[in-house]
Amino acid sequence: MRLLKGRLLLLFLVLSVVVLGSLWMLNLLSQHKTGWDPTYILGYSWLEYTDADDGGEDVYNCSAIVQGEKEALAEAKLLSTSREFHKSVQIPNEYYINATQDCRKFRKSRKYIPFPLSQEEEDFPLAYSLVVHHKVQNFERLLRAIYAPQNIYCVHVDKKSEASVFSAIEAITSCFPNVFMVSQAVNVVYAAWPRVQADLNCMADLYNASTKWKYFINLCGQDFPLKTNLEIVRMLHSLRGRNSLESEKMPERKKWRFSNAHQIVNGQIQGTGKAKEPPPFNLPILSGNAYIVVNRGYVRSVLEDTRIQALIEWSKDTYSPDEFIWATIQRMPGVPGSTWPNHKYDMTDMNAIARLVKWHGHEGSQGSLEAVYPECQGNHVRSVCVYGAGDLQWMLEQHHLFANKFDIDTDPIAVHCLERYLRQKALAELRERYWRIFCYERLK
Repeated sequence: MRLLKGRLLLLFLVLSVVVLGSLWMLNLLSQHKTGWDPTYILGYSWLEYTDADDGGEDVYNCSAIVQGEKEALAEAKLLSTSREFHKSVQIPNEYYINATQDCRKFRKSRKYIPFPLSQEEEDFPLAYSLVVHHKVQNFERLLRAIYAPQNIYCVHVDKKSEASVFSAIEAITSCFPNVFMVSQAVNVVYAAWPRVQADLNCMADLYNASTKWKYFINLCGQDFPLKTNLEIVRMLHSLRGRNSLESEKMPERKKWRFSNAHQIVNGQIQGTGKAKEPPPFNLPILSGNAYIVVNRGYVRSVLEDTRIQALIEWSKDTYSPDEFIWATIQRMPGVPGSTWPNHKYDMTDMNAIARLVKWHGHEGSQGSLEAVYPECQGNHVRSVCVYGAGDLQWMLEQHHLFANKFDIDTDPIAVHCLERYLRQKALAELRERYWRIFCYERLK
């Protein structure tokens, strides 16, 4: 009898500690700045992705795939060739149009993060430009992966896009106060000026919409993050105001792109046969790519600096200006976060953190001394790897913030497993953070 009473007393004490600890946690969290909802945070398990969330995506082992286990990768490869599997995981555009009629239900069912996961993230908001022209499901899963209520997002949908694409994306953006459609959309032409103009229009909208964001990141619909929002924030903090983008000496084989004039004819870019004048202010033209990570001051310079405005005008009849204009601006003295044009400051895409891309010409087998990275495990489009599930383990070992390209129509497993990995990691970071707070307070 005495033993039973002792056990009951011990059970009562344990329960008391749990209840008091929970009440203390509620009180602690409720003291945070506006935007933190302790009832959501303590019940955040509903934000975890489960096998029941996405149709047929419960038939493979994401943990084993991310760890590179050969048997799991072989099964994923086989599954990705199945027409029935692809059909089971596709989400039609009409779903988004209908589901967003009830925004609250849509956000909850799609498990968007409704609160900042840390004070650190809340104090360091980011601005995103997303340029899209098709594949709504790709876009929505990208938005869900990078979404945080303290960030701000501008979405540019190509004016040539199908009506269902525009309607679905417009419906999705309407469900979030910090996500909006660009004020002025353009007809995007591959390798021509309108591709840059799309980002410029979003830059201006983002700059005018909020004074709080710290860094600008531009994406396309087939990008996907390799880091959680907290990891991105910490990596940007470590830049100490610097920008991170590819910017290096222009190869001789590419100089024709800006030394000859071009024009758009019937939706395609072609040369005019006329030579261009040298760049304004004798600016050295550097080589880079379309995707950048830059601070707010860089964006302000793009919008206001007379040198950059002259460069923009000069670039409008060049070929693929997105692959030199940001890189050139990055090396202009006086631009916040920039570096000098001296070759010692050259930055390759592998050293910058903006974007991880596998180019076919730089791939090689394991052990190759000339290869930049291992062979693509998916397929290639215009010499760029469209990642497969077999690329995930290698990608997650890299320091880049984002990777390109992903395509749910080609390999939905790669997107889903990366998406699940990042969500699990973000929630694990949250658990660990509050457990440390709890333990620290109990030991005081």
